[in-house]
Amino acid sequence: MDDCIIDIRGLWTRFGGNVVHRDIDLCVHRGEVLSLVGGSGSGKTTLLRQMLGLERPSHGEVRVFGRSLYEGTADELRTLRHRWGVLFQEGALFSALSVYDNVALPLRELKTVDEDLIRDLVGLKLELVGIEAQHFAKMPAELSGGMVKRVALARALALEPELLFLDEPTAGLDPDRSESFVRLIADLRRELGLTVVMVTHDLDTLVALSTRVAVLADQRIVVIGPMYEVAAFTHDFIRNFFQGERGRRALGAVGAHAADADTGREPAVAG
Repeated sequence: MDDCIIDIRGLWTRFGGNVVHRDIDLCVHRGEVLSLVGGSGSGKTTLLRQMLGLERPSHGEVRVFGRSLYEGTADELRTLRHRWGVLFQEGALFSALSVYDNVALPLRELKTVDEDLIRDLVGLKLELVGIEAQHFAKMPAELSGGMVKRVALARALALEPELLFLDEPTAGLDPDRSESFVRLIADLRRELGLTVVMVTHDLDTLVALSTRVAVLADQRIVVIGPMYEVAAFTHDFIRNFFQGERGRRALGAVGAHAADADTGREPAVAG
């Protein structure tokens, strides 16, 4: 499809005799927030890493921006990877680098940007995520969990990506910091026109950010669609995940919308 930023066809993943993914097809549409959910061992983080080109599936094709991740020269693939940013689960800041230098690193690796421009760009990105200049010289160990996430997000946005990957973006944050960080991601996604792929187990984050949800279970994507449609789908994992007390509370945030949003379509189900 023309608007598939990420296009996955016939993907299989095996580790020895263990099949993790079986014949997965997936299109991530331009401008959406697609969330991947699933139980432990369902392969959601593995699938994310395959979209990043960090792991290669046993069989199948992964295309990003129309290009295969497994073809082309090293320079071509490096240029392709500059079009996305990644926020890893724990932030993954370099402990020996300051806040400023962590964000400057991807710009310096380009070897085409002078330090004066890097200084301006780093300041802009840190300001964008709410980090003030007084914190630029601090080391990661001196930061709160919420600040680590914000600095890591600034680094993920350093190269003006079109596509953003989020791996458990609110993991380790208390409810107030989690809510604040979710609002920041939502604002930046809207302002920057980002396409987002997110792995999360946090229901509040899922409800607040997702355009569509893909549920990984039984070695495949069992259902994909808007939140309220997926939550109503009959499957053991979905019943346990969405229909417990916490799930019902989180889904209350979209309940009124769900009641009015008669799309006339069923969520997509893997064959």
